[in-house]
Amino acid sequence: MSLFAVVFILVNQWLINGSYEIFEHSQLFGGTWPWAYKTLCFSCGYFAYDQWDMLHYRLYDGWIPSILLHHLVLLVCFTLALYRNVTINYLILTLICELHSIFLHGRKVRRMAGVRDAKSKIVKAEWVLNWLTFVLARITSHVLITVKLIKDAPKFGKGVELPLALVGMAGMNLLNTFLGIDLFKAYRRERNPQQNYRDHRE
Repeated sequence: MSLFAVVFILVNQWLINGSYEIFEHSQLFGGTWPWAYKTLCFSCGYFAYDQWDMLHYRLYDGWIPSILLHHLVLLVCFTLALYRNVTINYLILTLICELHSIFLHGRKVRRMAGVRDAKSKIVKAEWVLNWLTFVLARITSHVLITVKLIKDAPKFGKGVELPLALVGMAGMNLLNTFLGIDLFKAYRRERNPQQNYRDHRE
């Protein structure tokens, strides 16, 4: 739901203000687009519930799962931004990455449904969309937001907003790297299931 709201907000602002004004520092830092605050509140609530659900039912692997760190970074940044009512629009831009989450969840549903043949058109199409949205919606968007933050650093002043934003984006970019590695491993496993079976037996 929040993803559709983000797309609606960005398209609406693009049509009203154009591509130049929508990325102005004054818009991203101090402004709040229509529905942006409510969308961020909803997203914050979703991440908080999802975090609690995974911790309560132990729906994660490893000591420090990247998904829990991802949610923690977002919750800290979102909560402070909502409390101080600043950088709301910046954080709306970061939610573009949730477009890739559709295909991450879609892959899990597809595998639960028993569709695992790497040669099938469905699996091939899903992987193409998975990689495409990973590169464009997650990697590219977060790198561009980080570059924008660094470029506009002198305009932020002496508050905590810039350090928090830079640390948050550094964390997100690092987590994206780990996610990309995990995604590549999953892709290789699906492409060579027999090799994985032999390795497991050995």
